[in-house]
Amino acid sequence: MSELRQPLPPFTRETAIQKVRMAEDGWNSCDPARVSLAYTVDTIWRNRAEFANGRDEVIAFLTRKWNKELEYRLIKELWAHDGNRIAVRFAYEYRDDSGNWYRAYGNENWEFADNGQMHRRFACINDMPIREEDRKFFWDRSGPRPADHPGLSDLGL
Repeated sequence: MSELRQPLPPFTRETAIQKVRMAEDGWNSCDPARVSLAYTVDTIWRNRAEFANGRDEVIAFLTRKWNKELEYRLIKELWAHDGNRIAVRFAYEYRDDSGNWYRAYGNENWEFADNGQMHRRFACINDMPIREEDRKFFWDRSGPRPADHPGLSDLGL
């Protein structure tokens, strides 16, 4: 538990929002090794119908994910928080290798260890095909979502 990931629980509304944005920025990097550092070594995941236990399985999962989900862009929004738990809703857009675009909608429940790393993550996600002209998430893939880019509520999602 020596790897501190600020902010630490228990979360206030402000620190929960900060934690959500940090997670969004990490996932938008599409760097499995970087993302895995936000989780405990023995993290437990359910993502759709797939389960991952520990960072090595998380890295393998994310590598497969981002090899299939191209031009990935994600927006997360705080839904609720209490103590060491945070619930978020999110949407992300991506295209597959055939050029088909999708917007995925979902919810995640997170539980954090005392050191601020996520210990448990449960995600429910649904994909919806969209036309390329219906995309809403636009920013340079070389960095996080800009502060002035609308969030989910602002986009009516």
